[in-house]
Amino acid sequence: MSVLSQKPPKGTLDWTPNEFKIRSYIFDKWREVCLSYGYREYLTPIVESAELYRAKSGEDVGGNELVTFLDRGGRELCIRPEMTPSVTRMVSKFYGTTQKPIRLFSIANFMRNERPQRGRNREFWQLNVDMFGLSSEESDLEIIEISLEIMLAFNPPKNSFEVHINHRGIIDIILSEIGVNDDDKVKISRILDKWHKLDDTKLKEMLNEIVLEDEAYVILNKFMNSSSCDELEDILPNIKTNESFVEMKNIIKNLSERGYGEYIKFKPDIIRGFDYYDGVIFEVFDNHPDNNRALFGGGRYNGLASLFGLESFPSIGFAPGDEPIKLFLESYGMIEEVLEFKKEDLYYIPMIDDTVSSYVYTVARSLRKEGKSVVCGHIKQTIGKAIDYAEKGDFSHIVIVGAKEKENEKYKICEFRSHKSIDLKGVEGGEVSNNLKNEIIEDKEISNKNSAKVQEEEVIDGSMDDSIKKEENLRNDKSFKLSEKATVLSDKINSVKEEGNSHFFDVEKDSK
Repeated sequence: MSVLSQKPPKGTLDWTPNEFKIRSYIFDKWREVCLSYGYREYLTPIVESAELYRAKSGEDVGGNELVTFLDRGGRELCIRPEMTPSVTRMVSKFYGTTQKPIRLFSIANFMRNERPQRGRNREFWQLNVDMFGLSSEESDLEIIEISLEIMLAFNPPKNSFEVHINHRGIIDIILSEIGVNDDDKVKISRILDKWHKLDDTKLKEMLNEIVLEDEAYVILNKFMNSSSCDELEDILPNIKTNESFVEMKNIIKNLSERGYGEYIKFKPDIIRGFDYYDGVIFEVFDNHPDNNRALFGGGRYNGLASLFGLESFPSIGFAPGDEPIKLFLESYGMIEEVLEFKKEDLYYIPMIDDTVSSYVYTVARSLRKEGKSVVCGHIKQTIGKAIDYAEKGDFSHIVIVGAKEKENEKYKICEFRSHKSIDLKGVEGGEVSNNLKNEIIEDKEISNKNSAKVQEEEVIDGSMDDSIKKEENLRNDKSFKLSEKATVLSDKINSVKEEGNSHFFDVEKDSK
């Protein structure tokens, strides 16, 4: 058999532990904001009927990007490329019997057979936030406000992003003005969605194929390049009283009154490529020059429920992806902060004395019952190698268990992270009561005076492994230093008695 590739399939990623920390941080922020607005979490199957997405997801997502297969019954299924049709299908089953509005969110993975590029993988994760059953302007405001709070939850720099707003109703008005019939409006909308990616010649050619004169191009070009509602009013004076235009202006006004004015802009080139949008639409845009792109978008899609034999019901939502948000964090140098934020306490219990291995696992179990994450060393180590292993593994605490500890039903814990060096000449230790435990862990300053005092103290022999004593003799008076993430620890882990605060302390084992 030939050797298999270690690479994942094209357009997919392996999430190593550090990568998972980043994604987990993003997901946690998403979930935190959604729950704070009273939205409830749900999930749909990862496979759906391919017909569901062909109907309304547009020619790309519902067409050549759809990953399809036949099940054993010959039915054509697909891996979901987005969530909106799926959640609408789910809600349609209980919409008539459920209190409105229905507020839902999900964090799920998707697949699109598209060309992988920066910020776009074939497999990706998205947050989907949707509200069903309320058609008022307030529901539009709430959804856009949540999208803003999703971004602000990452504590981004000032002026790092904007929310661009448009309305499908306004687009319909423009297309009607230039004589586009209803059947061709979807085609023109798809051209508008690519407007700034194509040159003038190509745009005119595509418009002429739909029997539009050059004059139509002039009007569309003015519309697509207008920078404010006032400028749009100059182009089309009759638009001032149009319901869709008034609605969009009110949304911008109310968001400004709620304190979000600096983030909001009217942008006529926000079209959204999905065919199901029929009201307000918006996109969150990254302002960083290295990542100047739309991060995510959303809008109103009232008509989608008709696919399932129901009368249309009010629906609005948005969906940020994990990869664009990660790029946003990277662009502004926030990834290291994320990794530091996600650093959790992790305890290491080395097997210093294999004659007390059962007690090591008893201590580990006791700590886990307290909610701590604990790793046990299954191979016998000297204390020096245990310290080195803990430091390289980025453990926060090291727990020392030996024969004397077992005899006294105690164990020693040392906070390992955030200190500059380990001095193996002396011992910083002693018995303290459990009620001082938190104070000791938080006391991260190591006094030179205390260290000197400990070195002068008579060391009481314990019953830890003899190799600890041998290593201490070999070192003589030399100090052994590890990284800045270590704390004071000694090869002579004994029951040294010293009053006062200590980073190394005995803990009485809970008899339960």
